[in-house]
Amino acid sequence: MAIGDFSGRAHLDACPGALQVHTAADGGLARVRVPGGAVSAAQLRELAACADELGSGVIELTSRANVQVRGLSSSSAFAERMAAAGLLPSETHERVRNIIASPLSGRSGSTLLDVRPLVAELDRALCARPRLAELSGRFLFALDDGTGDVNRLGADVALVARSLTAWTVLLAGVEAGSVQATGGAAVPAVVPAAVPVGVMVAAAEGFLDERAAQGGSAWRVSDLEDGPARVAARMHLDSAPVSSPAPVPVRTTAFVRRPGLMEQRDGRVALEVVVPLGRLSAAQALLLADAAAAAGQADEPPSVRLTPWRTVVVPDLTRAQASHWTPILTRAGLVADPSSPWVGVSACTGRPGCAKSLADVQADAALEADATVHARGLPVHWAGCQRRCGRPRGQVVEVVSTGPGYRVELGGDRRTCSDLDEVAAAVAAFSTAGNPAAGENPAASSEAVSSVPASRGEK
Repeated sequence: MAIGDFSGRAHLDACPGALQVHTAADGGLARVRVPGGAVSAAQLRELAACADELGSGVIELTSRANVQVRGLSSSSAFAERMAAAGLLPSETHERVRNIIASPLSGRSGSTLLDVRPLVAELDRALCARPRLAELSGRFLFALDDGTGDVNRLGADVALVARSLTAWTVLLAGVEAGSVQATGGAAVPAVVPAAVPVGVMVAAAEGFLDERAAQGGSAWRVSDLEDGPARVAARMHLDSAPVSSPAPVPVRTTAFVRRPGLMEQRDGRVALEVVVPLGRLSAAQALLLADAAAAAGQADEPPSVRLTPWRTVVVPDLTRAQASHWTPILTRAGLVADPSSPWVGVSACTGRPGCAKSLADVQADAALEADATVHARGLPVHWAGCQRRCGRPRGQVVEVVSTGPGYRVELGGDRRTCSDLDEVAAAVAAFSTAGNPAAGENPAASSEAVSSVPASRGEK
């Protein structure tokens, strides 16, 4: 379906939050927004306690670096504890605080502009404007520090560091300066480094204005007719465009995330671990909180970074600390080996948590991963039905339940499988054919503009 044919959403946005709890087959489901994926050690401990005492005992990591807890016995008690922990600063805006950011910003050698302070600034700006509470719970902001990691994850509004003094504006993956709308000039593609939050707020307000003008109920910029162009035309900025003599191009090639140790600018290291299927047990969360506390960041409270690839980063470790904590975390079931078959594997909730699912896809995905020796060449997503909730963006091998078995798909190619052995063979064939550099192990590659729709749900 062409974007221009979109006539609006047929139903209200039911995206869950910490207050708007979804009733799932396995009980209440609450989603907590974590702007920039930054969670302090204290907050992570409280999330673990709430999951253990009020829910299923598991913290689920989402594709937007948020968290959710299932099987809640008391949604009100959960919300009260999240607010007390500082994870629910606004009752009216809690579902619109969807901000992803480069996880190693300010620490990685590839950082051009540090986005960490901008995450908090944008969060405050969103919550301070009453009208922005009208945004859908699916509307997404992204701050890319020039690394090229989150600029391709389908954000409605993204700023990508272009140089040490400027940002490139992307609206639904399109450079704002490259689109024009009848009756108005597009916002400059490049804006000064000093005004990023104002640009993002202006884009969000422009989206709401254009949505009202089109008389629809669109949730995303891409839902609008000529969305990027028309939203850009409605943006009014006080600052003039800037030029850069040697700009860094916006990177749109597949981004590779691998677990393991990463060197920081200051000589310390960050440890990134995969959380299999995005399901973090309370015990695992407590260990990660302990590791973060041991690292002890000097300029901020001890914290971890959740990523859209369902990994967790513990930054600012000495090499001795990393040597101590890596085996502890791996023994607890987290994955630090970049060649692990768990790298790049995701799944929807499946049975018994989702009534629409035709299979227990998480159990089947675990069996298939455990029987596989090495990581695949492409990400693999398991789905319990045709809705394909939680599907990563970009080129992905999809394993979709048919009830009696599974159908494995990549682009227009598909194979029907009656058992997990056939699924494993099909996944291996498709992931290798889809990525000739399979041995390079792209953990969760995504592209800026995907020919396949983004996931229906954030899971």
